[in-house]
Amino acid sequence: MVNLTIDGKKISVHEKSTILDACKKLNINIPTLCHHPELKVDGNCNICCVKVEGKDDFVQSCSTLVEENMIVKTNTDEINNKRKSILKDILSNHPNDCLTCEKASGDCELQNLCYIMDVNRDEVPFDGKIRMDLIDDSGDSIVRDMNKCILCGRCISVCRDIQGIGIYEFNNERDLVNTVDNKPLKETECINCGQCIKVCPVGALYEKTQIQEALKALLDNDKHVVVQMAPAVKNTLGEEFGLKPGTDVTGKVVASLRKLGANKVFNTDFSADVTIMEEGTEFINRLKEGKNLPLLTSCSPGWIKFVEHNYPQLLNNVSSCKSPQQMFGALSKSYYAKKSGIDPKDIVSISIMPCTAKKFEANRPEMQINGIKDVDIVLTTRELAKMIKLKNIPFLDIEDEDFDKFLGKGTGAARIFATSGGVMEAALRTVSYVLTNGEMNDIDYKVVRGLEGIKEAEVEINGTNVKVAVVNGALNAKKLLDKVVKGEANYHFIEVMGCPGGCLAGGGAPIPDNIEIKELRKEGLYNSDKNNEIRRSFENPEVKELYDKYLGEPGGHLAHKLLHTHYLDRSKKTDKAMA
Repeated sequence: MVNLTIDGKKISVHEKSTILDACKKLNINIPTLCHHPELKVDGNCNICCVKVEGKDDFVQSCSTLVEENMIVKTNTDEINNKRKSILKDILSNHPNDCLTCEKASGDCELQNLCYIMDVNRDEVPFDGKIRMDLIDDSGDSIVRDMNKCILCGRCISVCRDIQGIGIYEFNNERDLVNTVDNKPLKETECINCGQCIKVCPVGALYEKTQIQEALKALLDNDKHVVVQMAPAVKNTLGEEFGLKPGTDVTGKVVASLRKLGANKVFNTDFSADVTIMEEGTEFINRLKEGKNLPLLTSCSPGWIKFVEHNYPQLLNNVSSCKSPQQMFGALSKSYYAKKSGIDPKDIVSISIMPCTAKKFEANRPEMQINGIKDVDIVLTTRELAKMIKLKNIPFLDIEDEDFDKFLGKGTGAARIFATSGGVMEAALRTVSYVLTNGEMNDIDYKVVRGLEGIKEAEVEINGTNVKVAVVNGALNAKKLLDKVVKGEANYHFIEVMGCPGGCLAGGGAPIPDNIEIKELRKEGLYNSDKNNEIRRSFENPEVKELYDKYLGEPGGHLAHKLLHTHYLDRSKKTDKAMA
């Protein structure tokens, strides 16, 4: 422990603590922009500067380690004037378009600092010009507007250090963040996970919004709009309205979507249960044949694009199942359309997702049948919250409503798809029961739960030790798959989520989130599972009806046509990857 004094207050902290860490323990607020608690400290903005006795220059509190008997001052006129000067320099290079900025609703850390530090934006004219060449909307999921970049480096850090992808870098002059080789985002190895959006303190990175497109469809009397809502949305959307993370707001979201004009409000939990029926059948067949193991899950579109770029030799191991989003879209324009007597061309399928990569997934050419897209519009959790606020819907006071029948029933197993380990547990609940003819009746597989990056377990099913792994975050996926490729690790089944923590922390989820918030979201999801009257996918009565009256058996001809797909080798170094 190290003893020091900050603003006259004595404190003891661990020797590896920074001055900023020590200040937090004393509840002394230090302004920051580049600093993020879950990212590597780069010290790019200097706005966290403080004075240390015995040193003439200002020091960065975020990167300066404490020392024994250090005396620190954080709140003097000299320090505050220095911080204001830094802030004004940033503002002079930042477009003054707060009225239309995507981060204008209180999420902009730069704007918030202006309020806190009493810096009037109007007093600091924007010296530069808007450069259209710095706006990249080439991709399906993410827009980059480098006119607004404040060079904090957070996007570089999260992409490189947390996700292990590294598509962003500073240019040689360190006055611009580029993609590697300065390629349009669409031509990079970006997996559209949106983690860069979540850590960007300003509006330089944001999801490619489809709000106006959705509103237009909802107002079109010639279109039949069906909306599906992902498991994670039910336990996270409430945060946008001040509720505790993990709060189940399913009924309020359903009611809000009806007020927005949806003809039918359905449940992605339903198609998550269908996914387990298809993927579980696929796993059982592979296990019996001993082929293409380990089976790799296919629910996360960010992970799918990651494996397409980096591990083409494992594409045969990836489940051929579409994700629950795409399965639902396909069924809404086939099963539902037929049963309701509606022309599939007149159906607009909208999904509410915690994931920016779902926008990319919906636009994949593989995700259509007879030229008709499975899913037409994808809205993130944040986009739906904006729509609800835009239309003045009293979310907190609205009466709860139930999903529409037919595609609205979901089990507890489907709900936990939203957290790392949830897909694995949902699959094990069904697979173990089927393989033992009902003798193995386990519901809770706590061994695969938790937000750790990599989890391993063995489950004995019918005399076979089934080895499973659960991994979240692209960097952790790389660590695990490298071992699989080298023959250093053997599994039967691996669940992979592209985002750290899984869908509950997706690129489209409420901001901010941190480990404490993720834990609360996870707890809420498992509580919703525990309180569900049905907790295994094969027991969902609407799923049973789907197979009895339409699909036939899981893995059958019609199921394959509608619910399965294939993926692509996007690697430009295939020979090296295969070696």
